Amino acid sequence: MTPNEGAEPSPNGGEPGQDDEQERLLEAQTLSDSDQTTADTDQTSADSDQDRSDRDQASSDRDQQASDLEQAASDRAHTAREEAAGGYEAARADREKASAARLASTAERARTAEERLGAAYMRDLTAHARDRAAVKRDRAAEVLEAANSTSEATESAEQRLAAVRERAAADRARAAADRASAASDRAAAARDREQAAIDLRHAYHDDLTGALRRDMGEVALQHEIDRARRGDGRLVLAFVDVDGLKTVNDRDGHGAGDELLKGVVEAMKAKLRSFDPIVRYGGDEFVCALAAADAADAGKRFAEIKMTLARDYGQAAISVGVAELRPGDTLADLVARGDQALYESRRRER
Repeated sequence: MTPNEGAEPSPNGGEPGQDDEQERLLEAQTLSDSDQTTADTDQTSADSDQDRSDRDQASSDRDQQASDLEQAASDRAHTAREEAAGGYEAARADREKASAARLASTAERARTAEERLGAAYMRDLTAHARDRAAVKRDRAAEVLEAANSTSEATESAEQRLAAVRERAAADRARAAADRASAASDRAAAARDREQAAIDLRHAYHDDLTGALRRDMGEVALQHEIDRARRGDGRLVLAFVDVDGLKTVNDRDGHGAGDELLKGVVEAMKAKLRSFDPIVRYGGDEFVCALAAADAADAGKRFAEIKMTLARDYGQAAISVGVAELRPGDTLADLVARGDQALYESRRRER
């Protein structure tokens, strides 16, 4: 038998030999490169997972800090009296710190959610690469089987064949694991976004009444001023004070006082427009902005709010002072004039 007799023909129809060997070497190098790429991706994913885990812990720590501060603020608010201004100021400072902590936590979660989606995309790509590697290994196994069927199989050849098939199966198993991890990343990203929305509500809104907190509320009020100046220039700021909150607290307890505050905000939300910002400015003080309105419009709306409170809460009452936006007014100017108008309104009613 000649040296080439019985050997497999080469894919291009020529004689087997150096070209076949080069093709096998190229295939082996391709598989090796694929292994290295997926190994690098695995390490990158592991590092990213650890980084995200660290940030999850940081977000959790900030949540706990915010909760502790809010509890401290609540404790102060329930033990202080209106004459103890320092207690209310300390409570407000705690709430502002809690708000900052929740905002930081929200930003962290939003960033983590985006990274989780990116990680899911990369895991899908890695899974695809592993599937391609598995196909190549299957092809290599088929070549080895064909070679073994035309010659006496040696133990070494059988071991190589088994190893190739084992690696192909491992590639497919790891591809499935990558896809499961990608699905987990997407689910975690969805949870991050949901929690971020909850955090934003805690950071921007007063937990008791649902009105905007003062820090974020001032941003919203300034936005309304800026928008009014870009339009017809009409805007009314209403300074609202809940009458007799201390009496209710002393007579019926702070729970009753809390219900009164919530009722005032609910009545304002029912009679004002959905886009009119309502800001809790102090313990029993609220500030509202009514765009494209004048003092008469505001007066009518707050007359309806007072009627609602009298109907639903009996002795509940509010005092209101309104100030129309003037050229050159700052937010502080408007608030000061609204506060002064409220004072004059009370003096006239006595």
